[in-house]
Amino acid sequence: MRVSLARDVTELSKIRQGALLPALLKRLAGQTAQVLNMTAAGCAVGLEPRTAQVYTKLLEDLFLVYRLEAWGRTLRARAAASAKVYILDSGLAAQLLGVTPHKIARLDPAALTEFGHLLETFVVGELLKQVSWNNSSQIAGIGHWRTHDDQEVDLVIECTDGSVLAFEIKASARVDNDDTRGLRVLRNALGSAFTAGFVLNTGNLTFRLEDRIIVAPVDTLWNVHH
Repeated sequence: MRVSLARDVTELSKIRQGALLPALLKRLAGQTAQVLNMTAAGCAVGLEPRTAQVYTKLLEDLFLVYRLEAWGRTLRARAAASAKVYILDSGLAAQLLGVTPHKIARLDPAALTEFGHLLETFVVGELLKQVSWNNSSQIAGIGHWRTHDDQEVDLVIECTDGSVLAFEIKASARVDNDDTRGLRVLRNALGSAFTAGFVLNTGNLTFRLEDRIIVAPVDTLWNVHH
């Protein structure tokens, strides 16, 4: 990782504190699938906020980091505006966080929390790939949705015809009302424009939970094309 960063960054820009880039990437991995706190990440590695912003943009240009902006122009009064950050390679994120199959198997609480973030990181990355491969010209906007009272949806895809698909990712085989609260709030806010909301989880069953809200296994992302 250090060799790759050193080579590619030299080609992109002459930077004064390039040795801090791996440390910044590790800090951003600690925020993957969460609202980006640039000040905290930069401060932790000794970078001023403005410099941390520039270096994070470099990591985006290197396709190591992805910034998912907030969605909801028509719901702006309710929607928070902060972006979420993702490490594009969830395997790299797991390595940086020290999450291993052994830690997950022994139900280590910290590892299980990080696994939830890593699963969301992986699934959002796969969804973004599929959007880019299939009719991307029909996409008007992509982002996450989060209200000021902490209702949230992990990924929202808005089509040019105004229809909206929404996705919530859960690292659990069970789905309860709390898991779908954000989808229900968004469905009620959008009305008929809300085409469907999906809860992608680690279970084995696909079923309609309620009106326009569907529970499905994560591997539906691939099996649906077969």
